[in-house]
Amino acid sequence: MIRAGVGRDLHRLAKGRRFLLGGIEIPFDKGELGHSDGDVLAHAVSDALLGAAALADIGELFPPSDPAWKDADSLTLLKEVCQKVREAGWRLVNLDCVVVAEEPKLLPYREAIRSSLASVLGVETGAVFVKGKTNEGLGPLGSGEAVEALAICLLERPQAPKDGEA
Repeated sequence: MIRAGVGRDLHRLAKGRRFLLGGIEIPFDKGELGHSDGDVLAHAVSDALLGAAALADIGELFPPSDPAWKDADSLTLLKEVCQKVREAGWRLVNLDCVVVAEEPKLLPYREAIRSSLASVLGVETGAVFVKGKTNEGLGPLGSGEAVEALAICLLERPQAPKDGEA
């Protein structure tokens, strides 16, 4: 049995915050504004995994209204998501991601981001890919006010779920 999942996240950018993608800090004069550390890529990946396994979404598991998640490390949250997905009997086949931001350029950091995500997800780096795109100067993404991440994953489970399982 196989399933695909899609995740998306968007955060405003603000001075005085770290710019994190997949757990890698990228030098930049702004960072993601969020209740947690704001890592849009880790959040999108979490939602893709949770959706494919039909378990929940990131806002349900780690609500921004809960002070326990204030400034939380998004890779720690992603590890918890991975554990839930594995416990439900699913295995990640591959993950493909797009990050949309005018700046900073992601290419110099792509391999570090891929390795970081692969390590957390428990897969080979070759099963994870990340692309950087711009918004051609259009809208909040194009003017450098925000960053967006999209992720799609493929999960497999050797057996069909039993009655009542997702």
